[in-house]
Amino acid sequence: MVESDLDTLKGYRGRARARLEELGVRVWSDVRLENSAGSVFEGVILPRSGTFDDLHIVLKLKNGYNVGIHVDRIQKVEELGYKEAIYKIPEKEFPARPDLPKVTLLGTGGTIASRLDYRTGAVIPAFTPGELYGAVPELADICNLTTKKIFGVFSENMGWSEYEILAENIGKEINAGADGIVVGHGTDTMGHTAAVLSFMVQNSPVPIVLVGSQRSSDRPSSDAALNLIHAVRTAAWADTAEVQICMFGPTSDSYGLLHRGTRCRKMHSSYRSTFRTVGDIPLCIVEDGNFKYLTDDYLPRDREREVVVDTAHDDRVTILYYYPGMKPDLIDALVEKGYRGVVIAGTGLGHVNRPLYPALERAISKGVHVVMTVQTLWGFAQMYVYETGRDLLDIGVVPLDNMLPETALMKLGWVLGHTDDHSEVLAMMRKPINREITEREPHNGYLILQGGLPETDEFISSHWK
Repeated sequence: MVESDLDTLKGYRGRARARLEELGVRVWSDVRLENSAGSVFEGVILPRSGTFDDLHIVLKLKNGYNVGIHVDRIQKVEELGYKEAIYKIPEKEFPARPDLPKVTLLGTGGTIASRLDYRTGAVIPAFTPGELYGAVPELADICNLTTKKIFGVFSENMGWSEYEILAENIGKEINAGADGIVVGHGTDTMGHTAAVLSFMVQNSPVPIVLVGSQRSSDRPSSDAALNLIHAVRTAAWADTAEVQICMFGPTSDSYGLLHRGTRCRKMHSSYRSTFRTVGDIPLCIVEDGNFKYLTDDYLPRDREREVVVDTAHDDRVTILYYYPGMKPDLIDALVEKGYRGVVIAGTGLGHVNRPLYPALERAISKGVHVVMTVQTLWGFAQMYVYETGRDLLDIGVVPLDNMLPETALMKLGWVLGHTDDHSEVLAMMRKPINREITEREPHNGYLILQGGLPETDEFISSHWK
C-alpha cells in the first residue's frame, strides 16, 4: 500500500496495522499499554519503519527509549492523549561573527546531528549550517561554520577513492583560509580514515578533526552534540595541527579526548568512549571549553606553514590476521590475484606458523612487500627474540615495531603509490611520518582496567553508575 501524509498508521502494515485499527489508536497516540505478562508501558506510538516486520508496535517510552511490543502479547491499550510530532531539525540562520575563526565541516555520511526517518528506519543527518545551528546552537559561540558534503556513505563503504577525494578537499579548504577542518565520519572505520589522512595530508597549519557519534541524535544518551562541540572547538581554537579523532573520553559525558590519527582505534562496538590511543597517550583533554594538553609532542598550529596533499596510492594491499593452522594457499592466492603488499597481524612478538614460510618466501621473491605487526596492539614486533621471528626476518618479512595493523595497511597502500622498489618501500614504512612508530611506549600508554582486581575495582565502581 502507498502511504499518504494523512495516514494515521504510518509504516504499519499487515497484522500490526490490523491490531492498531482494532484497538482504535493511532501513530502519535500517547497510550498506556498492558501486555500478556502483566507489564505496563506508557509512551507514544511511533511510526513504524516500512521495511521492518508487521509483528510489532513501537513505543517511545517516557525515558526516551523505544521498545517493540509483539502484537500477539498486547492485552489492553488506553489512549491518554494525542499530539502529532514532526521529526525535523529546526533550521536557523547561522550568525556570522568577524571575531571568530572559520571552520569547515566536511561531511562523509556520519550522523553527528540527525533525525530519524521512521518510514525507512534510516537516520537522516543534519548538515547545513542552519540545521547544525538549530540542533547545536552552542556552535555559533565557537566559530563561523561552513559545511560541504563530500559523500553520503556508511563508513564501511569508505575506500581509497574516497580517501583521495577527502584529502584533496581538506587541502582546498585549508588553502582557502579555513582555520580548522572537521570531518563528520561514521565511527566504524574512522581510525582507518584518520590514519590514511595522516599520510595524505601532511604539514597542516591547522587542526584536522574527525568526529562522529556512537548513538544518533534522537536517543537520550546520544554523544553527537557534545562530540561535535568538542570537535568544532578543537578545529577553531586548539593548538594541535594534526589529523586527530575527537570523541568521548570516559563513559560519562564529562570530557572529550583528542587522539592522534595514527595511534587510535575503536575498541568497543557500542560504548560512547570507544576510541582509545594505543601505545601512547592522547594529545589532549577537551572539557568545558578548555584544552588540557597531555603532551607537547605535536605539530603546533601555524598559519605560515603550507599544507602538503599527496594522495598517491596503490590499493592492492591487505591484512592477514594470523590464526593457528593458517594455510599457505591463502598467501599464494593473494600473489596470484596481484596484491603488492601484505600486512601480517602476527601473534606475540610477530610470529606465524612454520608451514607459511615457503609461501611467504615465494611471495617476497615475486616482489610482494610483507610487513609484520602484532595482534596484541600494545607492544612491539620484536622478531629477533625467538627462532620463529629470526627465520621470518631471514625470509624478508619486515617488522614495523609498534605500528597498529590498520595504520600499517593505510601507510603501505600510500607508500606503494610512490614506489615499488623493495628497499625504498621498506625504508619508507619504517620511517615515522607522524608517530605511527615510536621509540617506546610511555609508562601509562598501556592501561587496562580489568575487573575483579583489587587495585582497580574501587576505581571502576566509582566511575560506573
